[in-house]
Amino acid sequence: MNEILQGLVQAFWLVISLDTELIAISLRSLYVTLTALLISTLVAFPLAALIVVTRFRFRRVVIAILNALMGLPPVVVGLLVYIIFSRSGPLGVLGLLYTTSAMIIAQTVIITPLIASVAHQSMRELWADYRDLLISINTSKPQRIGTLMWDSKRALITACLAGFGRGIGEVGAIMIVGGNIDNATRVLTTAISLETSRGDFSLALALGFVLISLALSVSFATHWFGKTERGGLW
Repeated sequence: MNEILQGLVQAFWLVISLDTELIAISLRSLYVTLTALLISTLVAFPLAALIVVTRFRFRRVVIAILNALMGLPPVVVGLLVYIIFSRSGPLGVLGLLYTTSAMIIAQTVIITPLIASVAHQSMRELWADYRDLLISINTSKPQRIGTLMWDSKRALITACLAGFGRGIGEVGAIMIVGGNIDNATRVLTTAISLETSRGDFSLALALGFVLISLALSVSFATHWFGKTERGGLW
């Protein structure tokens, strides 16, 4: 019990003293996850809207595959990215393995289906209400997509939060393609795993505090700027 309390005190001190290693790992985690999130939203939102407003053969199959990819095991994604960018892989010449770029690619593959599926669900319901109106005024497909994305922006913010939560907490794929290299590819989740295995619970707890704080801060900031729940009591 004393060891746990001592670890908590040391972890708290590392946080409030702005330990340089802690700050570097935290900033690297944010960089990887936010970059992957940006790329994912640029792909997922238009894709989801396009599926909603377009009728094509095997549309249901595409939707089913998209939903199934939400549960894609991250370690499998990490393995595939590793094979592609390994020295003997098809893109090994790029030398991206064990870099933050490979980590961003892995996280993008992981969270894009999640964001696209959540966005599709929200825009599909909106399309049911807007379909007749948008068709009657002879809008183009890009205009319909833009309208759906704009009017479902609150639901899209929720999709972004879901993607950020999955990305910032990812460890399996990141460990495989990043290698958990000190001062290069070590992020919050891989550092927590490493320090726990070493028995350094104070640093592991400090990293855990930062990880939770980042997730909560991004959530609050997104809700604030998105003006969600503005009509509530608080």
